Amino acid sequence: MEQNNSESKSVLCTLLDKNDQSKYVFFTQKRSAGDINIGFTNGEDVWKTHLSEEIMSQLFKTFSLKSTEDYTFKLKSACKAGRAFVKLQEDSAVLHLGAEPTDLSMSLSKLTDSEGRTEVKELLFKMADSLQQLESSSSSFSPVKSPQKRNTGFEPRKQHKGPVVAVRKRLPGDSLINPGTKRKKPATGVAFDDEDDE
Repeated sequence: MEQNNSESKSVLCTLLDKNDQSKYVFFTQKRSAGDINIGFTNGEDVWKTHLSEEIMSQLFKTFSLKSTEDYTFKLKSACKAGRAFVKLQEDSAVLHLGAEPTDLSMSLSKLTDSEGRTEVKELLFKMADSLQQLESSSSSFSPVKSPQKRNTGFEPRKQHKGPVVAVRKRLPGDSLINPGTKRKKPATGVAFDDEDDE
């Protein structure tokens, strides 16, 4: 996928529609000019809005934010805490970052089918890239790289490379409890030798 240097997309969280409990993937696109795009998708349809520098500066003043990162953090924390939700309308949607009237809410317009497919495709590839980076960074940070810990079950197990102890095969009649001794046969009673007396 070609990554446009003027935009970077980050997936923040999932949102719920309070009416029917439908889930949506929420994302932002930070642009180089200081403005951002905000959107969400259910995999079929995409709703998106553009926040220009002027709108961002108003939001900074209203919510005492210092940067776009602060704003993104506010969005992310609202999502994780479960305060963020959406309400769908005919050709738009409203994103709420809390139930209070003073909390932030914004209107997002629904993209056309072709624009939506393109957006979902880009989002899917970005998610795959993020997962790949996460996996590679987590494997590079492991303090001890041990093949024993990494065994996935799909590779043949390695044999233990310690000292080899020879195990002697048990012969018939050997004792299981005290190896090396013969099992004693139970006593059958006294055998009188009657033939010698005659």
